[in-house]
Amino acid sequence: MSSPKSEKGRLKSLRAVGVGNALEWFDWTLYATFSAYLARNLFDKADARSAMLSTLAVFAVGFIARPLGGLIFGKLADRLGRQRMMLITMSLLAVSSLGIALIPTYESIGLAASLTLMIFRLLQGIAHGGETGVSYTYVAEIAPSKHRGLWSSSIYLGVMGGVIAATLVAAALTAILEPAAMSDYGWRIGFAVGGVLGIYVLFMRRNIEESHVFAEQRNQTSANRKLSRREVFRIARNLVMLNCCANVTYYAWVTFAPATAIAKGMDAAGAYRASLLAMLLCVLWLPICGIISDRLGRKPIIVAWGVLVVVLTQPIATMVTTEPRTLFWAQVIGLAAWSLIASIFPAVLSEQVPTQARAQGVGFVSSVSVAIFGGTAPYLNAYLAGIGLEHVYTYYVMALGVVTIVAGLLIRETAGVDLSEIQGGAVENASTALAPSPGTQPSTDFGRRRLE
Repeated sequence: MSSPKSEKGRLKSLRAVGVGNALEWFDWTLYATFSAYLARNLFDKADARSAMLSTLAVFAVGFIARPLGGLIFGKLADRLGRQRMMLITMSLLAVSSLGIALIPTYESIGLAASLTLMIFRLLQGIAHGGETGVSYTYVAEIAPSKHRGLWSSSIYLGVMGGVIAATLVAAALTAILEPAAMSDYGWRIGFAVGGVLGIYVLFMRRNIEESHVFAEQRNQTSANRKLSRREVFRIARNLVMLNCCANVTYYAWVTFAPATAIAKGMDAAGAYRASLLAMLLCVLWLPICGIISDRLGRKPIIVAWGVLVVVLTQPIATMVTTEPRTLFWAQVIGLAAWSLIASIFPAVLSEQVPTQARAQGVGFVSSVSVAIFGGTAPYLNAYLAGIGLEHVYTYYVMALGVVTIVAGLLIRETAGVDLSEIQGGAVENASTALAPSPGTQPSTDFGRRRLE
């Protein structure tokens, strides 16, 4: 590994990225959490089910915009640096959140309310797509090679922190305000808070260090080798297969779980409390999963995750009733399994792509996968449930679990590999590494290079 930046500086940078990710997912989760209120205020209330489906459709629009953000900001980050792009994406996220908080109601401006929401969701999606790819890449690159799984888990600690904060805000507002007040203006408070906090994150990120991996790649005298079509295909295939199941289960088991339970008749405050407790336990489990991955390797963790999806999807789908405790246990089980992939997600994605294309590759391909799988998940689930075909959605998630198992078998072991050593041709052409054991480094014939 190259000469590292100071430990204090890297930890400061890690905190700034983590807090930014928390705010990013605070804003993103609020949309899902307050989807019922958005439907009542920004769409025609004459048909409640149609308004709710329209709200979810606009939610999916944000995902459609994510690949554009991943492509634009990823390309810029690979040319100009990671730190500068994370400032821009956070600015856009703050603006979009404040904008949603200030949209007049459908009764006031008619269809313009729905269209304005869509515009801000597009802006949010572009920023989110850029932020995800760049922050994943940045944290993976500043992390010590032997502890990249642990450092990678900080991203989803931030994600869960944002989701927990959004859930806390929803629980607090629904407890303090009467239902009429909550529907009238209460939901706007959460979005306003997210926008204001964005300014704080911008100050945190002003002075973070640039990734040393990117800096060395930018300063090298020789030109970067252009990736072949075969290499691009392999990288894209790996990223998509790793993304699909993780995205669908995240939105089914985490983001939309309380809203789905409330739609079935569960008390809103009880649902939010149950979800909050389950996510707090997940926060404790995430770094442990990252440590396990650094010791055992990425491949066994990914295969185990896929197997658990196949086994657990049906029980999780059927165990939730109108009692909040059933939602709690369903989420505890789902999040315990999901943490296996979430803890290493930024690391394992970044380990598939060479430095000169890492931010763009991770950001764009991942965003396309999220748009296809994650963005459509809540709409597809709601639609199939509405016509009595919930079991079809369950089988769909289980099938994606099988895809994940195949991905775990196809990719090569990358735990402990120095990211500056990864080249397009070595992503899969080298033989599989042995899983690292405690106290040892993983071995691989990856270019016959010594790993750190």
